[in-house]
Amino acid sequence: MIEVKELTKYYGEHLAVDHINFSVGEGEVVGFLGPNGAGKSTTMNMLTGYLSASAGQIRINGVDLFESPLEAKRNIGYLPELPPLYTDMTVNEYLQFMCRLKKVQGKRKREEHIADICEQVKLADVRGRLIKHLSKGFWQRVGIAQAMIGDPPILILDEPTVGLDPNQILEIRSLIKNLGKKHTVILSSHILQEIQAVCGRILILCEGRLVADDTKENLTGQDGQERSLEEIFFRLTVGREL
Repeated sequence: MIEVKELTKYYGEHLAVDHINFSVGEGEVVGFLGPNGAGKSTTMNMLTGYLSASAGQIRINGVDLFESPLEAKRNIGYLPELPPLYTDMTVNEYLQFMCRLKKVQGKRKREEHIADICEQVKLADVRGRLIKHLSKGFWQRVGIAQAMIGDPPILILDEPTVGLDPNQILEIRSLIKNLGKKHTVILSSHILQEIQAVCGRILILCEGRLVADDTKENLTGQDGQERSLEEIFFRLTVGREL
């Protein structure tokens, strides 16, 4: 569903993303793991078309993102690290607004679509409440709900549990697992436990370079030796060989 070739991003003379290559197939739940400043958010923003690339190519369902951005973006729902919420709206008003932005046609269809999403992300009981009066955990749920508007096959979630308490984190992780049954999901995080709990495949970024791309099982059992993901992450990100 997603093909990335030689993707590169410079900010002035600073190389933020360094010629990375990977692909993501239908139905995968893939985690981007790396410390702060590794290039995760820059990569996420380029995958969604919010940020231009200095070089390289991204194809979404065979469509070049940079040549045909509107067609490619129809396949993507995006939750940035700070959800783009209008907090003076109710949950229902905000999701109706997002339906209009994403051109979901027909009042009845919009109502049914929003009701279905709210049921999935457990927002049904707060649809009439102002977003600003909700907890941070519900803010994240509203952010995920807006990413699901239009039923895109791909969901890209950037640090979806940042700032949440432990119970809220567990709830959002469970939600993401359920979303992975119907969507291809790309999850960005600097938290090892987050990636381990949710993702079947892990891409590790360090200083803008892709230093690992494998399943959790293969990464933790290379050369016949069992290793924790923490050990692999440490060794990769400090530039040592396994």
